[in-house]
Amino acid sequence: MSRRRIETVSVASVYPLYVAKAQKKGRTKAEVDEILCWLTGHSQQSLAEQLATDVDFATFFATAPAPNAARSLITGTICGVRIETIGDPVVREIRYADKLVDELAKGRPMHKILRTGE
Repeated sequence: MSRRRIETVSVASVYPLYVAKAQKKGRTKAEVDEILCWLTGHSQQSLAEQLATDVDFATFFATAPAPNAARSLITGTICGVRIETIGDPVVREIRYADKLVDELAKGRPMHKILRTGE
């Protein structure tokens, strides 16, 4: 059996894992949604629609209404790889989401996660 590329995995299949990771550390589904909306420009409603359609990551990020320009400020490592060195744009976007959810689960304040500087 061949291994599916991460870009073809549905966002809806990973989303519950993001929520579970956050909730295990006392954070909320609403905060996970806020992160994904900030990253992509989706509204709460359009995010819910994307999750309901079982869209894959490549399509989710390619059709994002307004990718946040500040996402380039997301740096560091995820799965042992420096985010800023990832060449594949879809994989980099996925790792941005992973990193933000990790920061949420580690208790980082939301304004720092969203790079608002407040």
